[in-house]
Amino acid sequence: MAMPSAKWSHFGTSIFSVMTMAARRNGAINLAQGFPNFDGPEEIKEAAIAAIRGDFNQYAHSHGIPKLRELLASRMKKVSNLSYDSENEVTVFSGATEALFCVFQAFLNQGDEVLTFAPFFDCYPAGAFSVGAKLVEVPLRSPDWTFTAEDLETRWTTSTKAILVNTPHNPTGRVFSRLEMEMIASFAKKHDLLVITDEVYEELVYDHKPFTRMATIPGMRQRTVVISSTAKTFSLTGWKIGYIFAPPELTKELRAVHQFTVFCAATPLQAGICAALELGDEYYEKLRKDYQVRRDFLCEGLQKLGFKFHKPEGTYFVVADYSHISIRPDTEFTLQLVETKKVALIPTSVFYTDPTSTAQRQHYVRFAFCKDIETLKAGLDHLA
Repeated sequence: MAMPSAKWSHFGTSIFSVMTMAARRNGAINLAQGFPNFDGPEEIKEAAIAAIRGDFNQYAHSHGIPKLRELLASRMKKVSNLSYDSENEVTVFSGATEALFCVFQAFLNQGDEVLTFAPFFDCYPAGAFSVGAKLVEVPLRSPDWTFTAEDLETRWTTSTKAILVNTPHNPTGRVFSRLEMEMIASFAKKHDLLVITDEVYEELVYDHKPFTRMATIPGMRQRTVVISSTAKTFSLTGWKIGYIFAPPELTKELRAVHQFTVFCAATPLQAGICAALELGDEYYEKLRKDYQVRRDFLCEGLQKLGFKFHKPEGTYFVVADYSHISIRPDTEFTLQLVETKKVALIPTSVFYTDPTSTAQRQHYVRFAFCKDIETLKAGLDHLA
């Protein structure tokens, strides 16, 4: 009998699955995995249901249904003044995770290095590993989660081919300033790097803070691959409709990979997202307002409990220092919490390539506030 390959075994089970299963097993409140405990607008679901009942159930065009690509390009033009050709510069994927995987496959080779800011979303190392590339961390300095130009330069080598920038940033909630984005842009141009931006939380920016897109910085559109998703914007994380904006020559390479992974995203769900993108501005305004209320509620509660944190400027996460409570390592601490306090959180050490290094052994956990107020209150009560 042939033995299975073990080359992926070191990744194990995702921490999100581990903590969600632990929450179910212990009857705990799940403030770990970043999915809302509520759905998006009914009209979006009804549009998908109508598509299923109609004749919209076969393969879509691999690039995405034309109407959806047109609506995505229109939304991007409206919010950033960036013009993308829906036919040659916009591609729909089965979620941002598949989109990122296709980016790694299309543009990186064995031995290449890609810089990214740590802590980072846990699928980044897997994407790099899939092509034999190396993910190189640029640590964000706590408690404000900042970096310097020197942090970038000291990690550049002749093998560096790209930099992956996630803003609004998961897990810290930072929204990088224009000065920071210009710093990254200058670094990328100096070393002729591809810039990959993960903007899946683009609509979740609070307190009227400006959100700077890398592609809007002069000279950057042609070297930037913009990844985003509809999951967080429309509270439909299970639909997995992601997309990429990129210049034609880069889009061509991405589509070559995409057609041999999932070929196309789910056809009726693409139809549903068309209805989502036809919602008015009031939808996005209410979305931000509602999440800001949840953020402030959770932050106020955590502050009363003695947690220390940088108030998130975007996303729906808070990373908090628990050193006043325990000296246990974060993974051990979160497993203890889910059993004794019935609250599930994410240990942040999993968002580094080496979770045991000295700089990363700080005591931080990630809270998700994409829950209704009643759930957030119950979680805070349990912790208290």
